[in-house]
Amino acid sequence: MDNRETQLVINQCVSIPLAEIRFEFVRSSGPGGQNVNKVNSQAQLHWNVNETESLSQAVKDRLQLREANRINKEGVLRIDCQKCRDREKNRQDCLNRLREIIVGALVFPKPLKKLWTPLWVK
Repeated sequence: MDNRETQLVINQCVSIPLAEIRFEFVRSSGPGGQNVNKVNSQAQLHWNVNETESLSQAVKDRLQLREANRINKEGVLRIDCQKCRDREKNRQDCLNRLREIIVGALVFPKPLKKLWTPLWVK
């Protein structure tokens, strides 16, 4: 089996096993014709940030801070995608969003520089 089929490759050093990611499909909201009430095409990605061994603790902490509105109390990150009416395209969109979120958390923030203060201010 190809490595790309079992891993979500983030960059050269980091990849997430697809076994850690769970998908649910629900009905999409909005226009879509008669089919919208019959087909579960919205993809919901669920991934437990706390339990993954693919990321260091520092990256997990940054991820929890940056995506606090998407992560529940158990540490599960949820991403919803309903851009298309096709399940597989929405699933791929969720994986692409997860990749972007993790890439953002991998970047170590620059330390803040101390601003210049005049000598008379103390």
